Amino acid sequence: MEKFPVVDLKNLNNEEKTSTMEIIKDACENWGFFELVNHGISIELMDKVEKLTKENYKKSMEQRFKEMVARKGLEFAHSEINDLDWESTFFLRHLPNSNISEIPDLDDHYRNVMKEFAVELEKLAELLLDLLCENLGLEKGRCGQNCVCDTVVNASKSIILRPQLQLQTAMSKMHVITNGKYKSVMHRVIAQTDGNRMSIASFYNPGNDAVISPAPTLVKEDETNQVYPKFVFDDYMKLYADLKFQAKEPRFEAMKAMESNPTFP
Repeated sequence: MEKFPVVDLKNLNNEEKTSTMEIIKDACENWGFFELVNHGISIELMDKVEKLTKENYKKSMEQRFKEMVARKGLEFAHSEINDLDWESTFFLRHLPNSNISEIPDLDDHYRNVMKEFAVELEKLAELLLDLLCENLGLEKGRCGQNCVCDTVVNASKSIILRPQLQLQTAMSKMHVITNGKYKSVMHRVIAQTDGNRMSIASFYNPGNDAVISPAPTLVKEDETNQVYPKFVFDDYMKLYADLKFQAKEPRFEAMKAMESNPTFP
C-alpha cells in the first residue's frame, strides 16, 4: 500500500529543499493532506496541550457527553449512523479577536498554554501557506490574506498530537484558489467502540468577508476553464452547515448556483 506523504520541514534549509517542495506539491495535487515533522512546535508544548485537554475533558466534559449520548439514545444504536454529530466540543477563536476568556471550565494554566499553542500554530500555518504560494508561482502571502485562526477540541467515542502533525491544510480554500489543482479530501473519522477519541483541530481560515476565487494566473485564458465561481467565505460556511455530511463537490456546485446573486462586499 502506498504511504501517505511526510514533509520534513528541516529540509527547507538545506540541499533537499527542492525535493521537499516537490513532496508538498505532490501531496497537495494528489492527496489533499500530508504529515509534518520537524515543524518547530516543541514536544513539551504538545505534551502540555494533550495532558491539559484530557484533564479538562475528565473534569468538565465527560459527564455532559454521556448525558448527550443518553439523551439521543445513541447507546442503544446497533446500526451505522452517518449524519449525526455525537461529540462534545468547544471552540476557541484566536484571531482576529480571542474568545478564550469566554469559554467556561478552562483554568488559567490551560488558557495560557492554549494561547501559546495558537501562536505557534499561526506561525506554522503562515509558513505553509507561503510554501504553497511558492509552489504555485503566486506572490508570497497571497494564500494567507485576511485569515482567522481557530481551534476546535472534539471529544467523541486519542489525541493525534505528537512530534508529527497530520495536517489537512485549509485545502477547501486552496482547492478553489488553484481552480481544482490542489485536492481537498473528505474528513473521515472511525469511532471506537470503547474509550474516547479526542482531536484538536486547528483552522487557518479566511475572514468571513473574504472573497474566494481561482487565482487569475492559474486559470487558462479561456474563462470556461474556471471551474469554481467567486464567492464570499461566509456564504460558503452557511452552506456548509446545511451540507455538512455530504461530499464537498455539491457545496461548490451550490455556490455556482448562487453566483448570479453575489453578496460581495
